[in-house]
Amino acid sequence: MVKSFSSLPPWIVLDSMLQNWLVEDIGRGDRTTSALFPTKTIQNTAKWIVKESGIVAGLPIAARVFYLLDRNVRFIPQVSEGEWCEKGKLIAEIFGNFDALLTGERVALNLAMRLSGIATFTRKYVEKIADLPVQLVDTRKTTPGLRILEKYATQVGGARNHRMGLDDAVMIKDNHIAAAGGIGEAISRIREMIPYPLTIEVETETLAEVETALKHEADIIMLDNMSLELMTQAVKIIRQYNNQIKIEASGNITLETIRNVAETGVDYISTSAPITRSTWLDLSMKFSC
Repeated sequence: MVKSFSSLPPWIVLDSMLQNWLVEDIGRGDRTTSALFPTKTIQNTAKWIVKESGIVAGLPIAARVFYLLDRNVRFIPQVSEGEWCEKGKLIAEIFGNFDALLTGERVALNLAMRLSGIATFTRKYVEKIADLPVQLVDTRKTTPGLRILEKYATQVGGARNHRMGLDDAVMIKDNHIAAAGGIGEAISRIREMIPYPLTIEVETETLAEVETALKHEADIIMLDNMSLELMTQAVKIIRQYNNQIKIEASGNITLETIRNVAETGVDYISTSAPITRSTWLDLSMKFSC
């Protein structure tokens, strides 16, 4: 069974983002709705329907969009966040002024469809390794401005978040290593500068680099773009040296390869695919009138 570890950021963080997206869409006003219903007193009921099967994500965010337009709007989910829904299922009912429902429709639907698509594709990856002691994690390859929500959606799908930004942890990548003059030099210099308790992760591509990372006491070792044979050897070396060091596999992870990578014994598998390769899940809003 796939477990979800999703947790929404506080509204004080999200509201300014949602307001900006509403401003982008509304501009100087919803010309169509304001012309048809100038008194803003007509009440109506809208239903959200899933038009293709998948994991539903983003309902609390959609509800907040309507709330920011009109605090009297009632958004009532009919399914749980992260629930698998078949095509045609009713997932939410919304009650309120016609103008608020129409004005917020596009922003709310766009966000929910994007997040549901990510959660659905993430779930496919997670299910491939659900019975193994390994975690799928996302990456920083996200849409600018949407990272916090896209990473929330991978959580809904059953993945864990990797670092949210550059300030979360140290990750020494190939360009850092080249610029510093080697893994050992990079770790030594960084360790002198970073605050406690930041961890140090090192990207490695060869067994020699793995051994150097071990020698300089990296907290996490990433095995990047290694063959399965080489990765298996690297895991064995790390476990024998220090079983407390976490091991991450990354690079060209697909639905076809993730199971084999997980069976090498790594702790984490990171991939950008659930975010960068997912498609939107089609949802629609229909009024009862």
